[in-house]
Amino acid sequence: MNTARTTATAARVLRQLRHDPRSIALMLLVPVLMLTLLRYVFDGSPRTFDTVGASLLGIFPLITMFLITSIATLRERTSGTLERLLAMPLGKADLIGGYALAFGALAVVQSLLATGLALWLLGLDVVGSPWLLLLVALLDALLGTALGLFVSAFAASEFQAVQFMPAVIFPQLLLCGLFAARNTMQPVLEGISNALPMSYAVDGMNQVLVHTDMTADFVRDVAIVAGCALLVLVLGAATLRRRTP
Repeated sequence: MNTARTTATAARVLRQLRHDPRSIALMLLVPVLMLTLLRYVFDGSPRTFDTVGASLLGIFPLITMFLITSIATLRERTSGTLERLLAMPLGKADLIGGYALAFGALAVVQSLLATGLALWLLGLDVVGSPWLLLLVALLDALLGTALGLFVSAFAASEFQAVQFMPAVIFPQLLLCGLFAARNTMQPVLEGISNALPMSYAVDGMNQVLVHTDMTADFVRDVAIVAGCALLVLVLGAATLRRRTP
């Protein structure tokens, strides 16, 4: 990976996104609006909001970054931009790294907004450090970015990119422990849940919810989410096609 080429790619993507206010609004505002809606859905039960809100603080950014990243990347593929870029002396790792860097920068802003709103305006009550909560939210958003870049290599249209969401995101959402404790699930489902990164994202949020200090389980959860994001980015670079079929 060439640092100059990677940063140049990231700068180009950010310049393009600057002229796409709808995508920026979707990335930055949708998690904020969804958390606000959730807060007032559980207006009469603050403890429920604390429990569910902490988990969704990580899940909402993951979902929005997955959608935006996969669609934006595929739009460049179908327009021929990716093919022209890869015809230049630009490696696959440089391209994927540049996209990850650009969308990762937006993920930082998104996580700051969502975490700040949840803690200081919506009254999300957590025992642990807000910075640890922010760390998990950021890693979740980066994981969504990595997954979006990865699946864009297998879609032929923006509609197909959206169709990957039920296959990639929904099973993780159902099995991550948000709706039922993972150790109460049928053994096969529990085993699948243990292999899905969103499960550890939710576990990490729950660790911050109830522990004042950084626990060993929290470190494990954060390391798994970060490792999965890195692994998916490597797979995305490996599967990136130089020519659009």
